[in-house]
Amino acid sequence: MQLHDRIGFPKELAFPNLIDPQLNINRRNLLQHAGGGIGLIALQSLLMADQSKSAEKTITPHFAPRAKRIIWLFMHGGPSHVDLFDPKPELSKYAGQPLPESFGNVMTRRKVAQNPLLGPIKPFRPRGKSGLPISDFMPHLAKHADDLCVIRSLHGDSVNHPQSVYQMNTGSILMGHPSFGSWLAYGLGSENADMPAYVVLPDPGGGLKGGPSAWGSGFLPPTFQGTAMRPGKTPVLNLKPPNGISDSQQRGTLDFVQHLNERHLLKRDHDEELSARIAAYELAFRMQSAAPEVCDFSTESADTLSRYGVDRPNTQDFGQRCLLARRMLERGVRFVQVYSGNTNGWDAHKDVAANHGEYCEKTDQPISALLTDLKQSGLLEDTLVVWCGEFGRMPMSEQGKGRDHNPWGYSGWIAGASVNGGRAYGATDAIGLRAETDRVHVNEFHATLLHLMGMDHRKLVYSHNGLDERLTGPAEVNVVKGLLK
Repeated sequence: MQLHDRIGFPKELAFPNLIDPQLNINRRNLLQHAGGGIGLIALQSLLMADQSKSAEKTITPHFAPRAKRIIWLFMHGGPSHVDLFDPKPELSKYAGQPLPESFGNVMTRRKVAQNPLLGPIKPFRPRGKSGLPISDFMPHLAKHADDLCVIRSLHGDSVNHPQSVYQMNTGSILMGHPSFGSWLAYGLGSENADMPAYVVLPDPGGGLKGGPSAWGSGFLPPTFQGTAMRPGKTPVLNLKPPNGISDSQQRGTLDFVQHLNERHLLKRDHDEELSARIAAYELAFRMQSAAPEVCDFSTESADTLSRYGVDRPNTQDFGQRCLLARRMLERGVRFVQVYSGNTNGWDAHKDVAANHGEYCEKTDQPISALLTDLKQSGLLEDTLVVWCGEFGRMPMSEQGKGRDHNPWGYSGWIAGASVNGGRAYGATDAIGLRAETDRVHVNEFHATLLHLMGMDHRKLVYSHNGLDERLTGPAEVNVVKGLLK
């Protein structure tokens, strides 16, 4: 049987040497003739998702890695460090009083600097054998205190959400730079040919400040941007072929389209978007069986689903995504980023107690279950878990019970990859306003995470517009050795 018979194309369209260049032939027309229709062309979320032939310049680690994979838990909106991980007795002592003049001018968005100080909303308690203080907001995570290295001295450069989201994800407050996951995919590639190296699990409520650029590839080849997925039977919209289209017919359609694409590419050397598109069609075909299997929780026990909170309305969504992230890591996905927080998320301007009460309840139990599973399976030994937002909150009050943005000093934590837990690194000042001791800038944080993955941030470069670009920017940036203990 000839190719054109097998996939249903007219003979004059089946053989590239017979194609009239004046014919109006495009990918949509070809797929509609083949019966694939919109089912294959609609894979827009995958068209730039995995390795392309022009971008297979991945490199091996620069040195022996301590981590082989990362789960990044991103709390969108700005969780309050002084209410979760950074206890401040002085803030409790002087609550209700104005900020002392000794702290100088404070850059804020809403002129809250002269508002009264707001004490911690819930008490902190020593947790685990280490006695690491964690707030009552997170009773489930508190059980893992001895595995957590809390960084209390993170700081960035913008008080606004979009710029800070970009900085924490891409190293720059400006849009258009590659995300951390894209750099990692560029440097190390994927361990599973049927799945992308970099997967993003967005909050289904949407509304990320700054948008999907947070997981974009920027000036790196588009093949390295994050692939957005979700739990359930349809992890990627339009991934499944239409009813009535057999695997062999779809394979034939794809072979023909790829042949035309490759001929087209020969005349357009170094066309990265076209190369990424060609590779993405192949990846999409392979993912049609791989992705649904990853997202199928039927093999998980009822106890496991309950531990992740999948059986409870408040924890179901984030629990499903944490469980999905674990399953992806088990199948060779290099980097998974899980977002919590819709349009406003953790942005507690009006009422910290209500806002953080809601979001801690949604995330606390699933994160605890994730850490438990990784530890019991042994994966935590070479998996790095990262938790943070784009910034923290001010010690002064806003609207009585809320807090404004604070990029000058805030907290995150890391666990796994042989990083010593049960400790806090760095410190903010007496009231949690600014990072003061062992300060960790976002770029230094990124350099350290890359180091744990076996990558020297100074050597992970990409030539763009005559410059050797890197995740950590042009300035001299050092790995934070204190976090590597």
